[in-house]
Amino acid sequence: MKILAIHGSPRTLRSITRQLAQFVLEGAAEAGAETEMIDLCDLKITPCTACEGCSFNGICVFEDDMPALVERMKEADGVVFASPVYIDNVSGQMKIFFDRLADAIHYQLLAGKFGCSVASTHTSGGDAVVAYQNHVLNYLAVVSVGGISVATGGDSYAVDAREADARALGKRLCAAIADGFSDPKQEAEIADNREFFRDIVVENKDMRTEEYERWAQLGWIP
Repeated sequence: MKILAIHGSPRTLRSITRQLAQFVLEGAAEAGAETEMIDLCDLKITPCTACEGCSFNGICVFEDDMPALVERMKEADGVVFASPVYIDNVSGQMKIFFDRLADAIHYQLLAGKFGCSVASTHTSGGDAVVAYQNHVLNYLAVVSVGGISVATGGDSYAVDAREADARALGKRLCAAIADGFSDPKQEAEIADNREFFRDIVVENKDMRTEEYERWAQLGWIP
């Protein structure tokens, strides 16, 4: 199995959030997974302009690194979202990435996968950012196995105290992939989202025939 972590801090290798996500990946590796970390700041991802161009053929009007990143997400069995807290939300880099996931969300391209989220903060907002990132996972039809946040209080070594918890989260993610994991609340939310997105799929069925047929084969379209 493969676990892909997507890290949204502009500090890249100096990021405490990245260190926390790395602990999650190390736990997953101990459980037998192949792991990979992607730093969003190493990629070119253009902000979405809501032009709806992707609705016609699934191809964004911007030629950047986002399509390749989505393909890597599709190839993974598990996805980890990792962001620092910036003014009670994810970083700007992470939000731009999330906004560009609109087509993947509408067509539920990651359905059946599992994920989790991590965040770091100085004082507050960590749990809220974890919850938000898990909410985005649910929009993608990914079921989250949980998350972890660390409030450092300015102590860069504070993350080390949560290493065992982060590694346990990585192992829990692998267990969900290997053995299955059910959360009725998340699954109900994913089902509600899919009912809403179905109108988009049906409306564009002449332009996105393959996706329409995939939804029909999965039983998502009556």
